[in-house]
Amino acid sequence: MQGCILRGAECCLWRKGFCEGQVFCPSPPASPEPLLSPQAAMLGLGPGPDSEFQSPDAEVYMHFMRSHCCYDAIPTSCKLVVFDTTLEIKKAFVALVANGVRAAPLWDSKMQSFVGMLTITDFINILHRYYRSPLVQIYEVEEHKIETWREVYLQGSFKPLVHISPSDSLFDAVYSLIKHKIHRLPVIEPVSGNVLHILTHKRILKFLHIFGSTIPKPHFLKKTVQELCVGTFRDVAVVPESAPIYAALEIFVDRRVSALPVVNDAGQVVGLYSRFDVIHLAAQKTYNNLDISVREALRQRSICLEGVLICYPHETMEDIIDRIAEEQVHRLVLVDENRYPRGIVSLSDILQALVLTPAGIDALNS
Repeated sequence: MQGCILRGAECCLWRKGFCEGQVFCPSPPASPEPLLSPQAAMLGLGPGPDSEFQSPDAEVYMHFMRSHCCYDAIPTSCKLVVFDTTLEIKKAFVALVANGVRAAPLWDSKMQSFVGMLTITDFINILHRYYRSPLVQIYEVEEHKIETWREVYLQGSFKPLVHISPSDSLFDAVYSLIKHKIHRLPVIEPVSGNVLHILTHKRILKFLHIFGSTIPKPHFLKKTVQELCVGTFRDVAVVPESAPIYAALEIFVDRRVSALPVVNDAGQVVGLYSRFDVIHLAAQKTYNNLDISVREALRQRSICLEGVLICYPHETMEDIIDRIAEEQVHRLVLVDENRYPRGIVSLSDILQALVLTPAGIDALNS
């Protein structure tokens, strides 16, 4: 199964697709028990008469997600790459880049089961661990097998693969993604054991954005993100544009964030460096030189920030959701009128607010 690519009907064994209407699960699984942190309660995110998220109309997205199953969100045709754990690390990451995917399920031939995921985070951890290692050169690691890396990195602390069934509700999918702080959730058919799709925050929000337009919009969408406290506003991790890429990798590893606002000498936001940008090092075969500046890395990527990746405190929740969905990005950098960073509004923040908070669940801080 090394580098196995499944397309169309092979990937979606019994998919009907968005265009053929909405498919309802007959019995959506029970949702997780509410978990509400004191911080969320202080911010007015938990149950209470004054909370914007606890009015009757605020529950429409929660009910919408509970009435749809994961199967509904699987596209008509998709690409799925599966790696055997005996595949060499270098070949695996080259295959990710060549196929334009960000992650792949890992198949263990000995156990005859899926045991994990290979993601960009693994690539970052490998570079961070070995780039300046006096004992092991980075080119030696390239020849390691995936199973060797997992043994070294996990050091015996192997955890079961977090996955979901196609018949489970999208509400449960949102909860699993946010609760476990993962960005990709394999949808595994329980009888055959086949992976049908990899669900992401972006895919779920797109599904909600398309079909959610047919249901009444809750009033809190007209409130600003500042009023709703949706996002991260304290201790926002940033990286200077003059810093080397390796410094950005250190922040990714230490802070466990998925993207870093890039600031100039005046502290103003001039770009965004994300985990996904790191995979381009594999495509360009430049991961042996992580001392180049973030500024140079952004220049090579040449994606403009203006009007796409930023938002302002006075903008409404509805405007921000529309921008993220239409531009197909994972987060917006919240800036003031002088472009100084004031926060991050991510897909996790939005799905938490739209789907879980009305149910009294704070998966972000649990």
